[in-house]
Amino acid sequence: MLGSVIRQAVSRQIVRNSPISTTAAVAQTNQTGDKKESPKKPTIWKIDEHKRERLANFGKYAAECLPKFVQKVQFAAGDELELLIHPSGVVPVLSFLKGNHSAQFTNLTFITGMDVPTRKNRLEVIYSLYSVRFNARVRVRTYTDEIAPIDSATPVFKGADWFEREVYDMYGVWFNNHPDLRRILTDYGFEGHPFRKDYPLSGYNEVRYDPELKRVVYEPSELAQEFRKFDLNTPWETFPAFRNQSITSGYETILEVAEPTPATPQNK
Repeated sequence: MLGSVIRQAVSRQIVRNSPISTTAAVAQTNQTGDKKESPKKPTIWKIDEHKRERLANFGKYAAECLPKFVQKVQFAAGDELELLIHPSGVVPVLSFLKGNHSAQFTNLTFITGMDVPTRKNRLEVIYSLYSVRFNARVRVRTYTDEIAPIDSATPVFKGADWFEREVYDMYGVWFNNHPDLRRILTDYGFEGHPFRKDYPLSGYNEVRYDPELKRVVYEPSELAQEFRKFDLNTPWETFPAFRNQSITSGYETILEVAEPTPATPQNK
């Protein structure tokens, strides 16, 4: 008897505290459904002109503070600041960007490389930095060839260790004063650098397991005849609007430092 009374009281309390009934909810939905929803606008990345101006001013400030190393200041993709420096200025420029109070780029995002065989200095090393204090990014780019080394960034950023090992492994850039510069992605005894443009896509050696020798063996790559038919129509041909544009067409120069003219008897 007492249990049934308690159940009835609880059910009355639930009905009293419940929201509107189902019929009322359907009616309210029908009333609001008559209103047309405004179409959503497409998401478009808009460049913050104020932030872009501050980055441009900082690029000019960095070039004035380091005139010996900074050779060019430019924007890539509209608002991405880049400092193009001399190879001897890797450590001074990175130290300035990390320690200067107006910069505070304390986070090394990544280090990567690029190979452009048509250039005199075909190899390029790119450092990406991030400032937590100012929520800003900057890229530092320098150049070298197959022989000339670059100073390691590990004295400034300890996290540059494995990044530089990867650039050395893939591109063959040698970093001076690196604590442990050896290959990190390829196997022991690997020859060549796979990300260079003159390295073949099929490679020089193939790896397989030999069941007779019961070990992994390396052999020169051999392509069967059916794999020698190459399709030269690349998917990039579907974008003819960008076919004839230069690789530097997406950059906007902010400041370019002219190289000093050597002293001669005529211009002394």
